[in-house]
Amino acid sequence: MQAADPHRTIAAIWRIESPRLIASLARMVRDVSLAEDLAQDALVQALERWPQAGVPEKPGAWLMATAKRRAMDALRRRRMLARKQDQVEHEIEARRTLAEEALDEAIDDPVGDDLLRLLFVACHPVLSSEARVALTLRLLGGLTTDEIARGFVLPETTIAQRIVRAKRTLLEKRIPFEIPRGDELAGRLSSVLQVVYLIFNEGYTATAGEDWVRPALCDEALRLGRVLAGLAPGEPEVHGLVALMEIQTSRLRARLGPRGEPILLLDQDRSRWDPWLIRRGLQALERARALGREDGPYVIQAAIAACHARAREAKATDWAQIAALYGRLASRAPSPVVELNRAVAVAMAEGPAAGLALVDPLVSEPALERYHLLPSVRGDLLARLGRHAEARAEFERAASWTRNARERELLERRAAESASVASPENPCQFPLRTHAGERMPP
Repeated sequence: MQAADPHRTIAAIWRIESPRLIASLARMVRDVSLAEDLAQDALVQALERWPQAGVPEKPGAWLMATAKRRAMDALRRRRMLARKQDQVEHEIEARRTLAEEALDEAIDDPVGDDLLRLLFVACHPVLSSEARVALTLRLLGGLTTDEIARGFVLPETTIAQRIVRAKRTLLEKRIPFEIPRGDELAGRLSSVLQVVYLIFNEGYTATAGEDWVRPALCDEALRLGRVLAGLAPGEPEVHGLVALMEIQTSRLRARLGPRGEPILLLDQDRSRWDPWLIRRGLQALERARALGREDGPYVIQAAIAACHARAREAKATDWAQIAALYGRLASRAPSPVVELNRAVAVAMAEGPAAGLALVDPLVSEPALERYHLLPSVRGDLLARLGRHAEARAEFERAASWTRNARERELLERRAAESASVASPENPCQFPLRTHAGERMPP
């Protein structure tokens, strides 16, 4: 075995085991930063010992045992330094718990609840949405700060600061390491799902940078969603989000051309959609609906994605059903972005004039100020109506607002196409080719 092989093996093991390890430690020490430090200490010991001694038969158990011994030492030191009575009492109890548990039994304890606790803590509403995303990817995704920064095209220092501030906030606010119960669960679960979906959406249609998609972020979000579905099998919205992500991910190979250029939904080669992911998505949608509750926003969006997935050709798409589903979504989770997507579906089902009648009132919506997909959709509808000069202006506006290079190229090309047919010598109408539906409503 080459010298580098053990290190690659350790890196792979760490990616799998670190969320479980940190979750268990965080439950014990009630401090995310300390839990991560203890886990890192165990990793350092593995890097020192395993290349010579060999990888243990149960590497996860080895890491857990090592980290828990460090945790006991840390709690002992903290108790000696503690001054506040409540802190002393809490740490004595944590130390007593550690001392009373047999280490081997603790290693083999189920950790599903610990992972779920950590996910709810990392996604706590006391943190900003940006901080929740970064902390979730760091603790449960196992990504390095540099990997997160590259995924979101942000400076590494920015991501590092977000993570540090998030950990400090959780500690200062004394956020309990527990799974919320009763009425609180619904609100907190919504925050968790929002974070996972934000990660997925950023991977599916990148906000900025040179790449239109970032599959690694989609993979991480889908992995987190699958974990969450296993930990909370009775929550239909969890299965709905997983269904949505499975079906959307099935299109990734068909969404890019040979040079990385975007290929819009109606232009995609559907034979390149992944049938295995589509089947998984449809099964997850069935699981969500089998729970017998009213469809929530993620279940409805999954149903919309399923309509596309079931159409073997773009012309076979049931746009009337999609428009109706967007109407239901608007009643459950009203937002201008949902209305914009509904307008696209209505335009496909009833014609561009019907769609434009829904889009025009959105121009004055403050929430859509400088939202580049609004002029993009208007440009498409105007082009279909033969109003090419107006369409060109809309596409140019959309191109100036987007921060994604690939998207800008697409919109500039659409503007040029509109200019080329604006003359009487070359009149024509475009089919609707908007990419509004490529970034699902937040």
